[in-house]
Amino acid sequence: MNWHVFWSTFGLVFLAELGDKTQLAVIAQSAAQKSPWCVFLAGAAALVAASAIGALAGSVLSKFLSPRLVWGIGGVMFLGVGCWMLGAALGKVGG
Repeated sequence: MNWHVFWSTFGLVFLAELGDKTQLAVIAQSAAQKSPWCVFLAGAAALVAASAIGALAGSVLSKFLSPRLVWGIGGVMFLGVGCWMLGAALGKVGG
């Protein structure tokens, strides 16, 4: 096990998930259902499944594209979603 990769990935995903819509969805679902352990297990399983898909996709992409290009594509997609969300928020504020 490469512990450097493990902990850097853990830290990155942990910080990225804090306060994002996934965490807010888990909070809302837990409050509504009064079953926090069930919600925790379902949320954890969903995050594991999404992470597995991401790891598999990254592994496949690395066979065809350079890691630098994959990072670049991911960065552009991240910025694109951010701009889209900002535009939607400003459109709602201004309208």
